Amino acid sequence: MPRNLHVESIPQSVSDLEVEIVERKGIGHPDSIIDGACEAVSIALSKYYLKNFGVIFHHNVDKGLLVGGTSNAVFGGGRVIDPIYILVAGRATDIVPFNGKEVRIPVEEISKAAIADYIKGTMRFLDPKKHLRLETMIRQGSPDLISVFLRKKQMPVANDTSVGVGFAPLSQTERTVLEIEKMLNSGKFKKKFPEVGEDVKVMGLRVKNKLTVTVAAAMVSGKIPDASHYESVMGDVRSEVEDLLAKGSLEANLRLNSGDDPKRGSYYLTVTGTSAEQGDDGNTGRGNRVNGVISPMRQYSMEATAGKNPVNHTGKLFNAVAILAADRIVKEVKGVREAYVRILSRIGNPIDQPLIASAALVLAKGTSISQARPEALAVLDESLAEIRDVTNLILESKIVLF
Repeated sequence: MPRNLHVESIPQSVSDLEVEIVERKGIGHPDSIIDGACEAVSIALSKYYLKNFGVIFHHNVDKGLLVGGTSNAVFGGGRVIDPIYILVAGRATDIVPFNGKEVRIPVEEISKAAIADYIKGTMRFLDPKKHLRLETMIRQGSPDLISVFLRKKQMPVANDTSVGVGFAPLSQTERTVLEIEKMLNSGKFKKKFPEVGEDVKVMGLRVKNKLTVTVAAAMVSGKIPDASHYESVMGDVRSEVEDLLAKGSLEANLRLNSGDDPKRGSYYLTVTGTSAEQGDDGNTGRGNRVNGVISPMRQYSMEATAGKNPVNHTGKLFNAVAILAADRIVKEVKGVREAYVRILSRIGNPIDQPLIASAALVLAKGTSISQARPEALAVLDESLAEIRDVTNLILESKIVLF
C-alpha cells in the first residue's frame, strides 16, 4: 500500500538566524534522572518479556516524577537528610496466558531493580539504598490498548495518535552545547576531576557569530575540603571548557557556576552530585528532546519518549525514525543543508502507514526541490519500511532519546 509521503522546501536554516538558543540538561539533572528511570523500566520489562515469552508485551511507563530531597552539603562532607522520591507510573502487562496457564509478571520488582541499576550506573555518589525512595504505580493496561497491541498482523499497529519530529544536522551551537556536557560527564573527565557532579546544565546563546555559554555544574562536597580547593577546580574546569570552545569558529564567552557568591560563602555544593537532593525536582518529558538537546528555534515534538514501549508507541518510534530519516536525507541527498522530518500516526493504523510523513528541506544555493524530492521521498519510504528495526536499536540504547 502506498504511503502518504510529502517533501517541501523551507527558506531558512537555524544557522541563518541571528539569535539561537540551545540547552542541554546533563545525565544528573533531575529531569534526565527521571527520564532515565522510566526508560530503564521500559527496557527491563521489554527484555523480560522477550526472554520469557519471545515477544514484547504492551506497556507504557512514561509518567515519572522526581521529588527532590533535602540535604546539608558542606565543604569536606555533608549528608542527605530526606531521600529523593522517585515515582514511575504507567501501564504494563502483568498477567500473561502461557502454555495453558496464567503467568504473573513481577512488574514492580523488575521496575524497582531497573531504576536502582540505572542510578548506580549513572551517578557515582547517589546510593539508591541510602538516598532514594523508589515507588512504582504500574497497572494493567486498558483492554482497547492491549487489543490494539496484540492484533495478529505482520506490522504492529499504532497504539496512539501522536507526532514525531526529527532534524539534522545539529548546528554548531547545538554541537558545542552537547559536547560540553558530554565532556564534563565523561569517565575521563570524572577521573581527572572527581569533584564535578553529574548534574551539569549547559545553556548556549548565539547572537550572530558570538556564543555565550552558561554552565552550571553541581560540585561534590565530599571531594572539596574548602573554598580554595573549589576555586582551584573551577579554574581547571574553565580551562577545559574554554579549550573545547576554542576549537569552534564562534567567538565564545563562558560563565561557569555564575550563581556562586564567594563573599557570602555561597557555592554550588551537593552531597551526591545532583540538585535533586535539595534544589530541584524532575518530570518525565521536561528535559532534552529525542536528539539530546532542547532547541526552541527548531521544529520538534513535545512527546516524552522515555518509558513508552518500543514496539508500537508512535510517540517514541516516530521521534526516533524522524531523527534517523533526517540524518539520512542530509547525508544522502545532494544539495540538502538541513532536514526536518515530521511523522503523524493514527491509533489502529499500521506503524509503517502514518497519516503523513513529511520532510522539510533547507536547500543549498543552486539546488531545486524538484531535484531533491525523489531521493528524499525514497529515504522516507525506506525508513518507514524498516521501522521495526528501530525497536532493537532502542533496546540496545543505540538511539539518543533524551
